This record gives sequence, C-alpha cells and structure tokens, in this order.
Amino acid sequence: MAELEEVHNVRVVGRSEGTAAIVLAHGFGTDQSVWKHLLPHLVADYRVVAFDTMGAGTTNPDLFDFDRYATLHGYALDLLAILGHLRLGPCIYVGHSVSAVIGVIASISRPDLFSKLLMLSASPRYLNDGDYFGGFEQQGLSQLFDAMRSNYTAWVSGFAPLAVGADMDSATVQEFSRTLFNIRPDIALSVAQTIFQTDVRDKLGLVKVPCHILQSSRDPAVPVVVSEYLHRHLGAESVVEVMPSEGHLPQLSSPEIVIPVILRHIRFDIAK
Repeated sequence: MAELEEVHNVRVVGRSEGTAAIVLAHGFGTDQSVWKHLLPHLVADYRVVAFDTMGAGTTNPDLFDFDRYATLHGYALDLLAILGHLRLGPCIYVGHSVSAVIGVIASISRPDLFSKLLMLSASPRYLNDGDYFGGFEQQGLSQLFDAMRSNYTAWVSGFAPLAVGADMDSATVQEFSRTLFNIRPDIALSVAQTIFQTDVRDKLGLVKVPCHILQSSRDPAVPVVVSEYLHRHLGAESVVEVMPSEGHLPQLSSPEIVIPVILRHIRFDIAK
C-alpha cells in the first residue's frame, strides 16, 4: 500500500495519538502547498493529513486515468482509499473548491469516516439552471475550454488573476500560476471539464455529516448565493460563514482573514 501514498504524495504530520485527525484536500489547479498558511496552526494539536489529488502537477501524469476521473466519483474513491489505508476516521475534512464536493460524495457512502466537513469555496453546480444561479452559462464554459485547448499558457495568464482576484504581479497569482503550469494541459482541460460540468445537487440531501460552509464575499467562481443553497439543501446540520475576503483561493490570498475562521470552525461543533 506504500504505492498509494506515493501516488498521492500523502503526508502525515503533527500529533500521532490522542487527537483528532484533520484531512486537507486542495482544489483545481493547486496542490497541497495551498495549505501552507494553515498547516503550521494545526500540527501542535492534531494529526494532519495532506495529499495531492490525481492530476495535480505534483502527481505522475502517466497515472491519470481519463475515464476514472471523468466524474468526481473517481476522486471520492481515491479519498476513501487514503482514509482506509491510514485507518483514519472519523476525521475532520477540510476541502477546498471541488474537493469539498468530493468530500460530500465520499461521506455519503462512508459517513462513519467523517466527523465534519469544512467546505471552502464549494459549489454543487457551476452552471446556471432555471432559478438556480451557479454563476456560469454554457457558452462561457465552452469558451473557457476552447481557450485552454488553443493556448494553455495564455489561458493560465488570464485565469489565475481572475480566480485570485488580484493582478499578475501578486504573489498569490504567481503561486497559483506556478501550480497551474505544473499540470499537463490535456489533464488540466479534462479536470476542468469534469468540475465545471458536474451537478451534485441531487446528492446534497443524502449527506449526514455536519457541514461548515465557508465562502468569500467576492468569489468569481462561486456566488455567495451558492453557499445559501448548500445550507438549505444539505441533509445534515450546516452553518454558513461568509468571509470578507476576495477570490476563489482565500486561504492563499487572504490568510489573515481565512485561517482564523477555518481554525474556529475546526474547533466548533454545530450541535453544541
């Protein structure tokens, strides 16, 4: 089973006994380094697990199975395999962006492995649909995919500052650009298509694990109304906190705002 850890670059740090386990899962275009501002605040009190989802630039592109990862279920199976291998559970799961939804899917089949889900910048569907406002129209997504196909370098140069909410000279934009450029372009396109075409709204009612929904007040990928939609439709108890931060990667762009909020929700139980 050592291969599983190598494939996903699994890293376990912090306390080894007598404490809760926290699992950190990154979103599209990044890798586990996206948690660099949060990790130092956790290691003294928790056992912390960080890993890279398949397709991240830190993973072996030759191992990326385009069929397996055509839906988010393939990623959820990977997550469950990692938790099983490490004998974790119930854990506190902190998922950013698509990994928040991956945690939702995994928790439906194995709720015993999760004590709570912290969902940062999460969306069950990016496409608008009737009275549901996800923030994107199909034409816009098609143009995004075409731009990725035609000139990935140019696309990253435009997408990174838009997603972060800062100009190209920003350190956060530079960091996000670095991890985007690390991904093989055909894999990045495939992952983006899977994410942006996903719709898990029908699964939200099946969630039985308490959920903490954390959302930037200005996120170009996820409108604030999406966090309220999640709150209303999740089958488990949930709480929403909208933070005065900007961008889709607020743990990188606004750590002074976001890290204290994440820490508070890690320690806070909704039922109490």
